[in-house]
Amino acid sequence: MPHMAESPPICDYEGSDYRARFWQNQGRDYEDRAERVALRRLMPPAGDTLLDVGAGFGRLADEYRGYRRVVLFDYSRSLLREAREHLGDDPRYLFVAGNWYELPFVAGLFATLVQVRTLHHAADAPALFRELSRVARPGADYVLEFASKHNLKAMLRYGLGRQTWSPYDRAPVEFVALNFDFHPAWIRQQLAATGFAPAEQLTTSHFRFAPVKRLIPTGWLVAADSAIQRTGAWWQLTPSVFVHSRHSDNAPAAPPAAFFACPVCRTPLGEPAAERLTCANPACGRAWRVENGLYDFKEPV
Repeated sequence: MPHMAESPPICDYEGSDYRARFWQNQGRDYEDRAERVALRRLMPPAGDTLLDVGAGFGRLADEYRGYRRVVLFDYSRSLLREAREHLGDDPRYLFVAGNWYELPFVAGLFATLVQVRTLHHAADAPALFRELSRVARPGADYVLEFASKHNLKAMLRYGLGRQTWSPYDRAPVEFVALNFDFHPAWIRQQLAATGFAPAEQLTTSHFRFAPVKRLIPTGWLVAADSAIQRTGAWWQLTPSVFVHSRHSDNAPAAPPAAFFACPVCRTPLGEPAAERLTCANPACGRAWRVENGLYDFKEPV
């Protein structure tokens, strides 16, 4: 029976107050708005299927209203329930919990993939890129934001001897447990190696400095950030970098009726019955919960 290798460790926000603690109470309105500017510049405004990788409480879900079917995917059930409560019963949205190294979708499914502020939790980014490449249809758009180690603050700290790791070394750095920074050149290399062709790059959070955010109105900072984001085509010196890639795999798109697949053996799954999705592969036979609009692939029933 096919089975994927043991998964790398996963950062779990289950039961956390992430929305209030990280966004509402930390004055990150500037970062949120600047990231939305970059996302709108790189993401097709409308389309068929979209996958938000690490969607959490659905912070960016309102940016996807031009899509017919949107999957908000995260490892945390509690954050996805929060997203569902916020978005209501809009049939465009599906809320799916699972491991991003073992995505529960058929190959070639998604026309657009979005990943913002989550790659820094990827202990094995190349493995994640390979899995995203599997579920992306030929020519799919992948908009990725990542935490860059090659930023001015890190360069200054390194030059002053206040940090040990080099911002110029291309290897990822784990600065605290399951929190990684990446070099832009390394990211482009890994994307290209896994079936994605990197194209346009944007830099954001140019003014992520608390005294500046206190002194200057947020709207002004967002306007200034927006005006210089495209300099990311020449240099990437900010803590946040966006890159748009086009999927170059020639594999066929998923059949129209297929959507979910068993994350263990890849067998396509049918419609839910008795709040379960059951794998029809007799060598597998695993079943997965579907409860209150949440498709739960974290572990089988």
